Amino acid sequence: MNKESVAKTIDEYIARFPDEIAIRLQKVRETIRGVAPDAEEGISYQIPVFKLHGPMVYFAGYRTHIGFYPTSSGIERFKEELSEFKIGRGTVRFPLNKEIPYDLIARITAFRYAENIAKKKQ
Repeated sequence: MNKESVAKTIDEYIARFPDEIAIRLQKVRETIRGVAPDAEEGISYQIPVFKLHGPMVYFAGYRTHIGFYPTSSGIERFKEELSEFKIGRGTVRFPLNKEIPYDLIARITAFRYAENIAKKKQ
């Protein structure tokens, strides 16, 4: 992948997907923004990131799922609620053939938001 093909904004990133995926990515973005309106949007590791005193959450689109990356603490804290999904140390996959749990994304984001605020106060 050459440098020019890497998205520079979340709008640019989402625009590269077919409508059915782009709509869900935009809804993930709006869900995160609703919980963390003062977080800074950006692209890191070639995917969207929201930062507040450091990275807070990332998300990405794929052919079969939406990837959500709330770091290992976000996964650990919500492990039970995430048990029906494929999870890794800091990642969860929401399959496109099921409803995306936006309310869960909001709660995980709120947890990560509070963590990053607390980290800043230390």
